[in-house]
This record gives sequence, structure tokens and C-alpha cells, in this order.
Amino acid sequence: MKIVHFSDLHLDSTFAWAGASGDAARQRRQALRDTLRRIADLTREAGADALFCGGDLFEHERASPDTAEFLRRTFGDLTPVPVYLAPGNHDWYGPDSLYARVEWSQNVHVFREAAFQPVQLTDGVTLWGAAHQAPANTDNFLDEFRADGPGIHLALFHGAERSWFSEQDEGKQPHAPFDASQIGEAGFHHAFLGHYHRPKDAERHTYPGNPDPLAFGEDGVRGAVVATIGLDGSVTRERRVVAQTKVYDFDLDVTGCTTQQQVRDRLAERVDGLGGFARLTLLGDFEPSVSLGEDDLRDVMGGFDAVRMDFAQLQSGYDIESLRREQTVRGRFVSDVLEAELPPDEQRRVLTTGLRALEGRDDLEVL
Repeated sequence: MKIVHFSDLHLDSTFAWAGASGDAARQRRQALRDTLRRIADLTREAGADALFCGGDLFEHERASPDTAEFLRRTFGDLTPVPVYLAPGNHDWYGPDSLYARVEWSQNVHVFREAAFQPVQLTDGVTLWGAAHQAPANTDNFLDEFRADGPGIHLALFHGAERSWFSEQDEGKQPHAPFDASQIGEAGFHHAFLGHYHRPKDAERHTYPGNPDPLAFGEDGVRGAVVATIGLDGSVTRERRVVAQTKVYDFDLDVTGCTTQQQVRDRLAERVDGLGGFARLTLLGDFEPSVSLGEDDLRDVMGGFDAVRMDFAQLQSGYDIESLRREQTVRGRFVSDVLEAELPPDEQRRVLTTGLRALEGRDDLEVL
């Protein structure tokens, strides 16, 4: 049989990370809905026998009645293809959750218990699903569990595989933590999972990753997974990209730029023809003679919906140690700033602004 699996869509996210507000934030939230519709289209096109969601479909605290109706219609339109939903820590199941309030169509099955419950997918294939019932402190679903009976047994849940947890850089918490070895020990041929936003295809489990960009710095091919389950319980997988929005991380080394125009030209060459959302990190030694503000760079990136700029890794072009040794007002100023033990980026800004002012310059806006 063939299934489509996804997780971690996070409908109704705020997208504060992107520096997006107003129209840009609404655009990103709409993009998540468009991605779910493409996942539904993929389910039809692939001729899948079922659609799985491994949790964090939406944000519990922000889910609106409009989101509820959107989900009801999107999944209902897949009838007769069954849809199986295993709530995670962000969309946990409770009496007041969206999952409990929606009158789902008959093809939708929501797992509601914090322990594995079985449903028959087809002759000889059983799906076991479990739900988070709180936003935190969910125990390991696999502890002391065994899927008994003949045939193929599959699992669908939201959890953190322990050996991979240390490799995550997303600030993840180990919700419903488990060991990969427990999947086989529990009698499962394969587990379809959610929680980690980084995709992973392991021998007995699959993390699809978030199907639409949620943060800067994401790596790996994210999307929906089309999985074919063989007669022996083996799984072959094909990843399909379903997002249209692009999120970029740009590093721009300004070392050697002695004019504002050189910085702008270097940036324009880097972003030519691109759009979406971007984080720009400036690196290198920033020449004291260069007059440059955020607005001087934002217009170069006018093709993007939203841009976040990070200047914390810039280094001042001033020879600070030499200036510190001067028996001058300038030297005293530098010493005082260094002794204040400011955060590195703030220290650089204060030093550059003050030194420019002492030089009689009026371009005091500092990146």
C-alpha cells in the first residue's frame, strides 16, 4: 500500500522570526495553507491509500474557527481517502482543542489517547497512533508496549528519537522521547513521526521535516513523504517538495569595501533574481570610512517579502588596542567602553558611533 506522510506544518504561526509583520506575516500564514492543499493534491496524484500527519498541524493557542473550517474542508475533500491525525505538543488533544471541536468528515480519524490505539488500514496492515494530551511532559509511547497479532504494524506519533536529539539546533525539547531500538522491540515494522523539523529517513522510522519553511538555517529536503509499504513491511520513500516560499540565509563579507557602493554592489550580485524571505548576516571588517545604514541595504533587497539583518559578527575597522593606549580623549573613551563589558555587538556600535563623533562626522548611524 502507499501513503503520504507529513508533519510540523504549524498553521497560524506568528512568523516573528522573519521580522515579518502585517501583510508579510499574513502572506506566510497563507503559504502554510497553500502547502497543505498541495499535500492533499499530492495524495490524490500519487494514488495514496491514506494520508498521515505526525502532529503539530497547527498552533493550539492561535488556531481560529477559520483554520478549523479550512482543515475540515481540505481533509473532507479527500474522501474516500482516509486521513489519520496524531496530535503533537503544539496541537495537543484536549476537550477544548480544535481536534475536539470540529465535526470531521467520516474519512478523518483523530487519535485521542496518550497510548497507542489501533485502526485497520487494510487486510494485514494495522496502524497504531497516539496523541499528546498536553503541551509538555508527554511520556514515551513505546515504553512497555507491544503490537501483538499477525500482519504488518505501523506507528504514527509525535516524539523525539533520543540519539538524534543532540544533533538538533532548533531549541527542541525532548517531547515523548524514545530510543530508535524500541520501534522494532515494540513490534512495529515502521514508525511515521513528527517533531523534528530536520528530515530523516532511518531504517525503521521517518521524519518528514516541516513541509514549508518555518525558520532560517533549515537544511535538508523538506516536504511530504510518499511511502510504499511492501508485503514484508519494508518501506520505500520518495520525498516531494510541496512549498513554494523560499527562505534564504545570506552571509556578506564586507572586508575590503571602502565605499557604500561597493557593499551595495556586492550584495546586489548575491541576491540577484531571488525573492521570498531572507536573513542577511554581515561579516568581516567594517571600514570606519564607510557611511552605511540599514536602509542603504534594504532597498537592494527590495525583491524580498521580508528581510532580517544581523550585524553582530561585524568587526570594527578601527585598531581598538592602539586607540586604547592613546593618552587622549579618544583613548580614554575607548578604555571606558571596553571596561564596561558590553555585549560584543553593542560594544562595536558604541565604539564606532563615539569615534565617528570625535572625528566630527555626522554619519553616526552604525550597522
